[in-house]
Amino acid sequence: MLLDKFKISGKTCIITGGAGLLGRQHAMAVLEGGGIPILLDISDNALKSAGSQLAGLYPDSKVEFYKADITNEEELIKIRENLLGKYEHIDILINNAANNPKVEAQSANLGTIRFDNFPMKIWEDDIAVGLTGAFLCAKVFGKAMEDNERGVILNISSDLGIIAPDQRIYRKDGVADKDQTVKPVTYSVIKHGLIGLTRYLATYWADKGIRVNAICPAGVENGQDPEFVNKLTNLVPMGRMANVDEYQCTVLYMISDASSYMTGSTVIIDGGRTCW
Repeated sequence: MLLDKFKISGKTCIITGGAGLLGRQHAMAVLEGGGIPILLDISDNALKSAGSQLAGLYPDSKVEFYKADITNEEELIKIRENLLGKYEHIDILINNAANNPKVEAQSANLGTIRFDNFPMKIWEDDIAVGLTGAFLCAKVFGKAMEDNERGVILNISSDLGIIAPDQRIYRKDGVADKDQTVKPVTYSVIKHGLIGLTRYLATYWADKGIRVNAICPAGVENGQDPEFVNKLTNLVPMGRMANVDEYQCTVLYMISDASSYMTGSTVIIDGGRTCW
């Protein structure tokens, strides 16, 4: 049956930043496919919250949780060996973690930080999580896939991995340039970099049974300021932001055998924004 190709029954799937807004949605996609989501996150509280949510939605399914710093290779190796001891295989990796500059969360790296005074500390921290973390997870968990001659890696980029941020949507009337909020340079660099990492690994591991792809989701509506939402949706042909669950089906497709002949690809899911 055609729909059987979407099943990932019994497959282990590591999700970095797994307790975040989209990380939980990726976990739901894995559970819907019959897989075992393994959530890695730096926050204990977020992991507990994610655990409660997923247990309520999928009371009979198995979910694993690890508090982890994905910039620490030794920690990742310990997690890999623990999982191999339990399951004997690691099948899927979703590189989702990032220090996301969210409008609704008043993030430290989304504010009145102009490019000419962008702090090195924020640059280093953002790159460490979003890009170096993805590299390390691919390196550590990809080794288990290589040994097994089978696996899938999905990197979560962004529509801003394809285009530049339109800083006008963050601007406020009557505010001086030096006090305007801007999307940080690190976000663009990381999201573009993930596409480069995707293509490199797809060709590097093509003969090892490992497929590597990326998705470029657009912004999810999540309680942002109505003025910001209006400005952003005016840039989107479909006239709205994404619903939080609208990426689940694409994720399941990308990590299952339904996409068995796809590698090195970048799938854009942005309501048409990058068409303009």
